[in-house]
Formats: sequence, C-alpha cells, structure tokens
Amino acid sequence: MVTKERPYHLVVFGASGFTGQFVAQEVAREQVVLEQSSRLPWAVAGRSREKLQRVLERAALKLGRPTLPSEVGIIICDTTNPASLDEMAKQAAVVLNCVGPYRFYGEPVVKACIENGTSCIDICGEPQFLELMYWKYNEKAAEKGSYIIGSSGFDSIPADLGVIYTRNKMNGNYQSLSIYGFGDQSHLKKLRNESNLKPVPIVGSKLKRRWPVSYCRELNSYSIPFLGADVSVVRRTQRYLLENLEQSPVQYAAYVTVGGITSVIKLMFAGLFLLFFVKFGIGRQLLIKFPWLFSFGYFSKQGPTQKQVDASSFTMTFFGQGYSQGVSPEKNKPNMRICTQVKGPEAGYVATPIAMVQAAMTLLKDISDLPKTGGVFTPGAAFSRTKLIDRLHQHGIEFSVISSSEV
Repeated sequence: MVTKERPYHLVVFGASGFTGQFVAQEVAREQVVLEQSSRLPWAVAGRSREKLQRVLERAALKLGRPTLPSEVGIIICDTTNPASLDEMAKQAAVVLNCVGPYRFYGEPVVKACIENGTSCIDICGEPQFLELMYWKYNEKAAEKGSYIIGSSGFDSIPADLGVIYTRNKMNGNYQSLSIYGFGDQSHLKKLRNESNLKPVPIVGSKLKRRWPVSYCRELNSYSIPFLGADVSVVRRTQRYLLENLEQSPVQYAAYVTVGGITSVIKLMFAGLFLLFFVKFGIGRQLLIKFPWLFSFGYFSKQGPTQKQVDASSFTMTFFGQGYSQGVSPEKNKPNMRICTQVKGPEAGYVATPIAMVQAAMTLLKDISDLPKTGGVFTPGAAFSRTKLIDRLHQHGIEFSVISSSEV
C-alpha cells in the first residue's frame, strides 16, 4: 500500500544504467496507457541526480510526454551506503533492481528491502547469487512479508514461464526439452553441496542429455548447451511446485541453436581464442578495453544501436513429452507430445524491461494469486498462478502452442 511514509508503488534502482534506463522507459510507457486515476506513483533511484533527470527527459521525449520528469520522484542512494538503501526501500512497495553484477552489488539491496518490508525484483542471470539469496534470506523475507524475485528478465521468465505454460497446455505429467551468464561455478557447486537437498524425483524415463555439439532435427540446426541461468531457475521452480503445490516435477534441458557446420567451426575457434586470452592478465585487459575488436564486432562498450535493437528478436521452442491421464509413467513410454513457443522482441533491452515491469505489475495487482507468505522466489514459483503470461502476451512476448498430439 502507498502511504505518506511509503509514497511509491515502484522504484527503479539503477535507472541511469544502460539497462536501467530502458526499464524506466518501460515503467513510464506502462503508466502512459493507463487512465489518470489508475496510474501508479513511481520513482527512479541512483547515485547521480543529474543522470537520473536526463533519463526521465529522454523518456519524456521518446514517449511524447513533456510533463514526465515532474511526475516521477528521484531518490539518491548507493550500494556502498546501507543507510541510503534503507531510505529508498522505506519509500517503495516494490524495488526494481537494475544494478549488477548482482554478486558484487545485489545483496545490500536485497537486505535493505527485506529489513524494510519491501518487495524486490531483479534481472539477475547469475545462478550462484540467486541460490545464495534463497539460502540466506528466504526465512527472513517470509517473516517480513517481502517477495524477493530474481531472474525476472530474459533470464529467465520466458524459460521458466514457458515450461509452466507448456505443462498446463499438455495437462499431464511430462518431461521438457527446450531449444533455444556465466557464473562462479566453483562457489555454486560448493553452495549446492552444503544445502544437502534431496534430488527432485524423476517421473517416467530420464531425459536424455545431448552431446556438447549435436544436430537438432526438429529445427534443422546444430545446437550447444545453453549456459545461462535458465536451467538452474527452472529446476528450483520445479522443486517449489513439487514441495508446495504437489505438482509432478518436469525434467528440463536447454540448448541454443547455432546454425550449420560452418557456424559450429567458427564458434569453436572463437571459444578457443577467448579461453586463450582470459588465461593471461594482459589478455583480460585487452578484452575489456577493446571488446569490439576481440569479439569480432559482436560486443562494444556503447551497447547496440537502435537499428540493431529493432532488428533483433528471440524465439524459444519447447519440445515436451509426457503421459496422459491414466497412463503409468513407471511402466510406459511417454505417449503425449507437444511443441510450444515463446517469441518476443530483442532480448536484452526490450524483452527484459517488459518482463521485469510486468512482473512488478503482477506483484502489485495479483496479490491473491501469489504465494501466501513472502520469501525468495523464482519467477515460476511466484507467478505460476497469476496472470503474468497474459500480461506478457499483451506486451509483445507471445506464448503459443505449435502442435500437440497423443500417441
């Protein structure tokens, strides 16, 4: 609830960063289409008032809303100043945290939000940070009624909600194979070993893993394992749905298509080139200083141009198989198949802000469909019973069934 002491529904923290400015624009766009009486008071937050003011001015120009800068609050705070983070959290119902890398800067924001009974959404793609926040703060967040929801951008809402969508459309027990950042693997492995969690049970036959480079006949393309946070997030969601909603867990693997054999060879050479450079200090410095040169034009410090953003899109294709009602997974092969897709605009600076803002709107509006208490959640755990998929669909991230059959 917005009160005199907590005046803002939403605060975009890190709004002057490259991704944060697009999130601020998306919040502004969301408010423009609403009736005056339905608009939510919101603010931007960061270290520099001047930079935040410029972000609002650019958003006003892009949206044709000259009064926008005077309608949005500005909060000055810094991750190195816990008191300033407390002041920000006290003023917000939901903080949209855009300040990364999260394993360096994310925990103080999570801590401040929980201490002040504020919910927080981030767009983290770092499994080690996401899982660490769960183990450190889940119980405290539940006590305070704070919903801490990570990976709510392209990492990993399309994958996590895509699995739930596919399962719901199949309406049976099923295993899922999805075709479509790198983290601190040593610390992540240690964290998982210390957690002593029992393995999630496997329903039916075990999902077969593909080779590191394999040919995907369904999409006529070679594929490699997807190394982002999606697999970690989906597995945590499936554990939550099993333990809290008694839903059969889904097996899941994720791959990214890379094209033909020529693309595979190029990718291998690029990988070897990168591995060679990161082994040496001078190599790492060169990669950081001249990313455009050493990534062969794929990455730059300036980010993509508007033309590149407009020309980009993503498609995730889910191939699911499972068992119809009455068919025993223990004694039979899967007899149901389904193919679904999640499609959307450019992943990093268009789809991610859309997903993050719609997650926040869902958190504010679908209160009765959220988990009954606060905690640290994946998107699927928090939003499996809400209208988030419908909201995403209305904003250009589309979920659809391509084919479905029973053998």
